[in-house]
Amino acid sequence: MWNYEKRLQFPIKITEPNAKLAQFIISQYGGPDGELGASMRYLSQRYTMPYREVSGLLTDIGTEELAHFEMIGAIVYQLTKNLSMEEIENSGFGPYYIDHTTALWPQAAGGIPFNSCEFQSKGDIITDLTEDMAAEQKARTTYDNILRTIKDPDVAAPIRFLREREIVHFQRFGEALRIVQDKLDSKNFYAFNPEFDKCKN
Repeated sequence: MWNYEKRLQFPIKITEPNAKLAQFIISQYGGPDGELGASMRYLSQRYTMPYREVSGLLTDIGTEELAHFEMIGAIVYQLTKNLSMEEIENSGFGPYYIDHTTALWPQAAGGIPFNSCEFQSKGDIITDLTEDMAAEQKARTTYDNILRTIKDPDVAAPIRFLREREIVHFQRFGEALRIVQDKLDSKNFYAFNPEFDKCKN
């Protein structure tokens, strides 16, 4: 059970609308390396994690990713609030507007809707933690790409914060991987699996 604090993890106060930029940033709302997929990945993987400290880490980071999902939603909302029809048409935001007006809807920058195939939960702890480290690096790269397109400091500041959190998460998952590698046993089939490793006569 979680307690919801009615505040963003980082303040977002965007005064200049920019529908073109919103179309890029929305990829971290529902794109292949976005915050929704990250949260679902970690909150799903925690059930099959046999080590409490690593399961707790997956819960903590999965919950934080929900906070980041909320931040991206706030950014996109503020970038598209009170747009004129001329701004919508000139920015290329028209197709999204036709389907969703300016409501938030999880999709990638290319318009592909969110799909649960965008996150993985395998049940093998080495596989899952390696996936998690790669996911954090892909998200960091996406934030790098977004930052290259931003001129507005009010938008850049929360995006930089989110990028920094991806780096921290990558490091934490690296620590978790070392923990489980130090505990290689019958719960952890990476190096030892009695069913596979029995000598066959």
